[in-house]
Amino acid sequence: MDILLNVLADQKIKEEITISGSKSESNRLLILQNLFPELTIANLSDSDDSVHMQHALATDKETVDIGHAGTAMRFLTSYFAVKEGREVVLTGSERMQNRPIEILVNALKDLGAVITYEDKVGYPPIRVKGQKITKAKVAINGNVSSQYISSLLLIASKLENGLEIELVGKITSIPYINMTLSLLNQLGIQTSFEENIIKVLPKKDIEKQTVVVESDWSSASYFYSIIASAKIGSEIKLSAYKQESLQGDSCLAEIYQHFGVATVFGQDFITLKKVAESKTETLEINLKNAPDIAQTIAVTCFSESIACNLTGLHTLKIKETDRLEALKEELTKLGASITVTNESLHLEKSTNINQNIAIKTYNDHRMAMAFAPLALKVPIKILNAEVVTKSFQSFWDNMQQIGIKIDNL
Repeated sequence: MDILLNVLADQKIKEEITISGSKSESNRLLILQNLFPELTIANLSDSDDSVHMQHALATDKETVDIGHAGTAMRFLTSYFAVKEGREVVLTGSERMQNRPIEILVNALKDLGAVITYEDKVGYPPIRVKGQKITKAKVAINGNVSSQYISSLLLIASKLENGLEIELVGKITSIPYINMTLSLLNQLGIQTSFEENIIKVLPKKDIEKQTVVVESDWSSASYFYSIIASAKIGSEIKLSAYKQESLQGDSCLAEIYQHFGVATVFGQDFITLKKVAESKTETLEINLKNAPDIAQTIAVTCFSESIACNLTGLHTLKIKETDRLEALKEELTKLGASITVTNESLHLEKSTNINQNIAIKTYNDHRMAMAFAPLALKVPIKILNAEVVTKSFQSFWDNMQQIGIKIDNL
């Protein structure tokens, strides 16, 4: 599905939107729910990734195909490694079969897991034979995707002797590690994270309880971008959000002050208000703890004629696409002057946005959604727009609710 977003007729916005639960929290809790059946989950994400996760956990087939769902691939690798007597082949889309898994597989094999590669060494598909794991110590690089580390943490309390993880070298994406530890703590599982050592104590069962998933801050980022480009006085109310969030992307509230956006916290909701013009100075920010919002911020800067230097982005190279190169390609088509390295993006101030440009999405949901707010400035085409369902089923409906007219091409 290719679509054309027409320029918003009335640039003053006032809307209320409900966003489904965080994909990151939901997928962690789905693993934990299968390890601890006493757990009930409320406000579960309706994203494709979470649907894939639920199907994978429910199936008794030998081959488990998780499509584009990278979180599911990583979390399920550890989950099936400790399911005694179960043997599965974990596979996914063509892109998934080119996303590395070796660091996690090696850590699990160090603990005693039995995992082999069905094709290329280091990449899915992988064959996992569930085992009883008694080893309790493992080392893993701290500067890799935090999902590898969280994958180990999610099964840790179900290991006979718990688990101690040594993070080697520089540690990135700490908020996502802390999110996992916080969810474990909510279930009554004891953990500690001191310097570069994480410990999780074993726990056989938990008390019956319901965990309510906070809405996804990554999904909120697109509405921050819209309000940044809207008229002063515009506002969007989003639910359900907490001021004390587990999600690293909640740093949006601070970052978007640069664009004249104030975040007002209410009882389980936030209101985004355009209260001032965007600042003109270059935005310098390290996003190592929130890389998923880099695309949105880069497009907002371009839309608002602001230069930016974004760093800490090395994990974007192995996402649904190489997000840094994809950003460079599509922003250049729009008229941007941009350079990228293996871990940074540098955008010069721009005074013109080319109209009716067709944005390729590279099977990446965040590419589609990050560029959509440009419709406040120029008509823009989004190719393969249905890719947004990976994380945000109602995204295009919400864009129309705000007032952006959408035509199929």
